[in-house]
Amino acid sequence: MISDDDLYRLAIFLGSCAMMMIVLYHFLDVNASEEEAESAESASQIKAEGAVPAVSTDKVSASRKGN
Repeated sequence: MISDDDLYRLAIFLGSCAMMMIVLYHFLDVNASEEEAESAESASQIKAEGAVPAVSTDKVSASRKGN
């Protein structure tokens, strides 16, 4: 059977893991890119102008330099 000391160590370990997962989730959530907001803004501009905008390659090449 599991002793009280083993149960205590298991509870501390699992609690610590849960806190680390929460911190990691919030870190990833804060630093996530917001492409949905940008695409919604672009869609509203297209509807307002009534034309299809030209595609710029500057933004794509600049974002791939960092990778």
